[in-house]
Amino acid sequence: MPTYDINDPTDLDIMRARFDMITHEEWEEYIEMAEAKKIGYKNVKILKTALRKAGIAKYLSPKVINWILSVTDQLDEEGFEDDEEEEDFEE
Repeated sequence: MPTYDINDPTDLDIMRARFDMITHEEWEEYIEMAEAKKIGYKNVKILKTALRKAGIAKYLSPKVINWILSVTDQLDEEGFEDDEEEEDFEE
């Protein structure tokens, strides 16, 4: 998981680009995954905010974008670990 400096313009552009690349469908999948894993009310709520603002990162603060991306990275890592466990189980 990359760490971003929210005061660095280059990092801000990278974070906004990563945020804008995620589609509505992908946000819905993240929300479903977050609710299934019970990662907390605030994290699910921020993902729902991201769904509403999908594609328009310029309306979110750098701190919020950083939070959202950290939650999605956490979900991606957990999802990857779950996939590995399923593969081990099938063998």
